[in-house]
Amino acid sequence: MLHVKLDTGFNIEIDFLLAPFGKRLLAWIIDIAIIVAYYLLWNMILGSFFWFSMGWLTVLIGLPPFLYHLLCETFLNGQSIGKKALRIKVIAEDGGQPTFSQFLIRWLFRLADWPIWIFAAISIAGLPWWSSILFFSGLACIIITPYSQRLGDLVAGTILIDTRNRTSWEDTVFTEVEEDYHPRYPKVMQLTDKDINTLKGIINTVSKSGDYDLSMRIADRIRTKLDIPSDQDSLEFLQTLLKDYNYYSTR
Repeated sequence: MLHVKLDTGFNIEIDFLLAPFGKRLLAWIIDIAIIVAYYLLWNMILGSFFWFSMGWLTVLIGLPPFLYHLLCETFLNGQSIGKKALRIKVIAEDGGQPTFSQFLIRWLFRLADWPIWIFAAISIAGLPWWSSILFFSGLACIIITPYSQRLGDLVAGTILIDTRNRTSWEDTVFTEVEEDYHPRYPKVMQLTDKDINTLKGIINTVSKSGDYDLSMRIADRIRTKLDIPSDQDSLEFLQTLLKDYNYYSTR
């Protein structure tokens, strides 16, 4: 399987497993099945009226499947239902959580990955069949690009990874802080949300895998970067930073 090394905000390379094509295809099939089931359900409720009317009701019912991937990836942290079932997700090329604008760009370029529907539309329009080749760029990009990115990923700056990888990023910087918590490192606010997002993923990785060498390297870099003296061990220091950031961010 293909791997990619991404440089985090602390100049530490983390190894990710790229989502294999078979998983991407199965996830796509699951998502298509959900959309088809949605339309069939409404067809049972409304009958043929649903398919032939272009009134406001049809438009309203058609919005969820039309926006399906954009809504899912935005609110399910880079995953559609199919992607979640196959344990793959979208991340930014820098290893962080994609922004809404990146999800939007991926969605806008999704037409390039639907050659069958484009081909059908071109055929109905009476254009030459070979003109549909222009719209196969999505599949071609997945095959020829080093990170198996489709056109939307290239433009948005995102990649699709397999979440079985040992490095598991959390999708939010939030962590619970006790009511009587007393922060120790105010300089933590010099870090960005992206840095803290990366930090939380590293903490989870170290906790699960016991890779304390990674936590020591990260802790040393942060101590140097922020000029923070600390007598805590590396993992405890990182956990305290995470709590301090959340404490200051919510006050």
